[in-house]
Amino acid sequence: MIQSVDRALRVLAVLQGARRRSLGEIAAAMGLAPSTVHGIVRTLLAHGMVVQERDTGLYRLGPATLKLGNVYLDNLELRAHAQPWIADLAAQTGCGVRVAVPLGGDVVVVAAAPTPDEVGIVVPAHACALGKVLLAYGMCAVTDPRPMTGETQLRPRDLGSVRRTGLANEVEEAVLGECGAASPVATADEVCGAVGLVVPAGAWPPAPATLDALRRAARGISRELGASSWPPRFAEESATA
Repeated sequence: MIQSVDRALRVLAVLQGARRRSLGEIAAAMGLAPSTVHGIVRTLLAHGMVVQERDTGLYRLGPATLKLGNVYLDNLELRAHAQPWIADLAAQTGCGVRVAVPLGGDVVVVAAAPTPDEVGIVVPAHACALGKVLLAYGMCAVTDPRPMTGETQLRPRDLGSVRRTGLANEVEEAVLGECGAASPVATADEVCGAVGLVVPAGAWPPAPATLDALRRAARGISRELGASSWPPRFAEESATA
């Protein structure tokens, strides 16, 4: 690992979580001296990865990070195949629809309907239905198990149920008043993401027809990506079958 690159990426991660921070706050979050962090931040400033607010002097992520994010999204095959399916699913169910991929111990939304401005939302994997799908298939791991609400819970038996039924649920575990259901999306080789419904707590649980529509969408996207079966087989189960 190249130390300077690692530290630069850690600066971006600190700003991702905090939005705006002073140099001292960035340094404290990284456990480094401000003098050490200063040169890294100035380099990121020169490349547009970080900007400094004139009125406050605080640092935040810069426009170059958006450019990289857009390039990533443009090259994400899952997003391209999912777009028409999630538009139809949102229209059929009246629910918000999100597609997410793993990001360490979190999931990041890469496509959404009918509100595309939700792209980029990051949620701890253990606190949302999308994340529970990816945890069930070993695509991410819990790195910080702290609850987001009083309802946050992750039981190992729930992950086995996801693999059997192709469905994960969460009831106000990430945001009070918001529930979710999600299903896996796979390529020919592995699960690559999840598609999920956002359901108001007052409308939970959703009708069976709504969950069937979710499964059909996940199956349809998976087939377009080359999956031969759905729900996908878990690698460990396939090895012992």
